[in-house]
Amino acid sequence: MFLLLGPLLNFVSGFFWEPDSQGITGGTLAALACACWLVGLIGLYDRLRAAAPRYVAVAMPLTVFAAVGGVAFGVQSIHEGLFDASHASTIELLDQHPLAAWSLYWIAGPLFPLALFALGVALLKLRAAPVPVGVLLCLGALAFPLSRITREPMIAHVADLLLLLPFLYLGVRALTGADRPERSSPASRAGLDYPVTTSAGGSTVTGAP
Repeated sequence: MFLLLGPLLNFVSGFFWEPDSQGITGGTLAALACACWLVGLIGLYDRLRAAAPRYVAVAMPLTVFAAVGGVAFGVQSIHEGLFDASHASTIELLDQHPLAAWSLYWIAGPLFPLALFALGVALLKLRAAPVPVGVLLCLGALAFPLSRITREPMIAHVADLLLLLPFLYLGVRALTGADRPERSSPASRAGLDYPVTTSAGGSTVTGAP
C-alpha cells in the first residue's frame, strides 16, 4: 500500500504548487509522500535482500537519509507559505547556516532521486521486473531533481508521472499477493515478474531469458 501512497501523494502535490514555491499544501503532501515512500521502499528492500544483499545493505540507510532530506524540503515549502517568503530568499537564508544546508538539503535531498535511480538499475540488473518498469524508474529519478530545481509545474508533473507508473506496477503486484511465500525466487517474493536464482554465497544472480 505504501509503495502506492508515496508516489501518488507526490504526484498530487504537484497540482498544489504556487508560483516559485510548492506551497503549504504541496509541501505537506510532499513530506507525507516521503514518509510513505520510505515505508514502502523498506518493505521492497527487505524482499530483495536475498537476491542482492550488498545492494540492500547500502540502499537501505541511504534511502532513510534521503527521505529525511525530502521531508526537510517539504517543511521548507510550508515555511515559505507561512512567512510569505520566496524560495530564492529562503535559500539565501539557508546558506547562512552551512551545517543545516549541507546535511539536510544539499546532501540528503539529492540522495532521494539517486536512491530511486539505483533501484531502477537494480531491478534491471536482477531482471526482477519488466524492462519498462526499471527504465521508467530511472527516467523519473533523473527528471525529479530537474523539476524541483526549475520549479516548472509541467516538468514536475512529467517527472512525478514517470515515478508513479512503475510504482503502481510494483505496489499492485505486492497488494494482489504476487509475493506469496511459496514462490521460490527472491524476486518473485518481492512481487516482481522474473525469477532469479542466487548462489550459496548470494553473489551470483541469473534471470529468466
